Amino acid sequence: MSASAQAELSKRFIVKYPSANQMSTLSEQGFNVQAEQQRLLQQQGIEYQRSMMMADYHVITVSADNEQQLQQRIDEISNSNAVVSIEEDRMMRAFFTPNDPRYADQWHYFDQQAGINLPAAWQQATGDGVTVAVLDTGYLPHEDLMANILPGYDMISDEFVSVDGDGRDGDATDPGDFMAKGECGDDYPPQDYPSSWHGTHVAGTVAAVTDNGVGVAGVAFNAKVVPVRVLGKCGGYTSDIADGIVWAAGGTVEGIPANRHPAQVINMSLGGGGACGDITQQAINFARSKGTTVVVAAGNSQSNADNFTPGNCDGVINVAANNINAGTAWYSNTGTTVDVTAPGGEWSIVNDPNGVLSTDNAGEQGAEADAYLTKQGTSMAAPHVAGVAALMYEKKPDITPDELEQALMDTTKAMTDNCVGCGTGIVDADAALSSLDDDPVGEPGSVTENITNGFYATWSTTVTVPAGMSALEVAVDKTQFFALGRGELTVSHSNGSSCTADITYSKGSCSIGAPAEGEWTVTFKAIGWNSNLKMIASWK
Repeated sequence: MSASAQAELSKRFIVKYPSANQMSTLSEQGFNVQAEQQRLLQQQGIEYQRSMMMADYHVITVSADNEQQLQQRIDEISNSNAVVSIEEDRMMRAFFTPNDPRYADQWHYFDQQAGINLPAAWQQATGDGVTVAVLDTGYLPHEDLMANILPGYDMISDEFVSVDGDGRDGDATDPGDFMAKGECGDDYPPQDYPSSWHGTHVAGTVAAVTDNGVGVAGVAFNAKVVPVRVLGKCGGYTSDIADGIVWAAGGTVEGIPANRHPAQVINMSLGGGGACGDITQQAINFARSKGTTVVVAAGNSQSNADNFTPGNCDGVINVAANNINAGTAWYSNTGTTVDVTAPGGEWSIVNDPNGVLSTDNAGEQGAEADAYLTKQGTSMAAPHVAGVAALMYEKKPDITPDELEQALMDTTKAMTDNCVGCGTGIVDADAALSSLDDDPVGEPGSVTENITNGFYATWSTTVTVPAGMSALEVAVDKTQFFALGRGELTVSHSNGSSCTADITYSKGSCSIGAPAEGEWTVTFKAIGWNSNLKMIASWK
């Protein structure tokens, strides 16, 4: 067992013993308090540490081989008349406050109602070792971002859309997406639009360099960003976006070098009206098969989010936006496909402080000086969630996309306007991370199945064992008085754990200590004829 695993199964507690008056009363009732206290302290896994300055309070350590055993020992102490109370001797830490000068303007991180509760979450994780792919307009080498950028790719195949004139290549920097009035067709855009530097803003929310005395902070500031450029002038094609999803997750895209840094999280602050297309769904399915969580902005049309893709695709975390008052942002799409909400801000004026502040650029068309600007939109909300997802992957690297989504949804904060269609509420980063500590411990149980009669037959089944069990026993026995059975019983798990037993006279069993959670395969190979046998599996 590793040192870290051992630490998880050893906890310090503060116990309160009965006062002198309480001990006297118990003694009159025939109960020897001191003898019982000594008995508890002599139990395996219980160690006395010291007395405290407050009378009758003491510190002990409780250790165990697994979570269930640990809880059993705690329960024994708690239920004893020799102990008045028991509480965990929890480790406290100073809250981390970044020294970035504009952090104080990032209300969306720390505001009690409208923010995502980041300061407390940073005590648990900062995104170390996690990669987030940002599928967007690319990135700029901003001084407050560049240290967290990994090599990405420009997936835009159309030279007009790409602006840089060279199609797909390994340069994901953003040349700008300035649009002149009407140049995209169908009278779009209705007026000249300056370059958005959208991808740089989104990436800064995910992982701006933090505590460097410069600019702003990022949600998962020790994570790395793989920029995948899929949006350019006038937007981006579905085919390029689908290829970008597959490549970001570590898949193969013809003619393109492999991504050397497959992402655990993909952020897509993009979309359009319509149903989820087959190619987009297939790309998302591929990413999920690689264990990658896909986060999507719900859209800014003040409409039904169910009608906007890729937010309405299966298996994504669809994110609506809230304002600084913890209500629904006026522009945000809402609907049944929305899973959670995160700060997207609201503008009354350009660069309104009630927007979301992140890394940006001052250029109207081409890139100029680094800047720190606010924007509003579900595009700003989604990277908050992608960043929190990165924190969760650091804390629990084997978490599945479904588990991560459920943890986010189960731990949200209420919205002030009781929004219907904003998912379960505003993401709470600290609560989501803390929920990963609550490893479920299943209930003891058993299952019985009849073994098929046969001659030199091999019979097999699976048994699902819940988490936290201390033992699994599998037996073969008779279903009635007259039975025939001789052969070999094997019980195995995909992690390599197994046991075997010789079955003679229609009986036999084998057992596994501290069995892994999940499916165990039970196989009985008969020697000769077998009949009237059953398999009994029990776990506790």
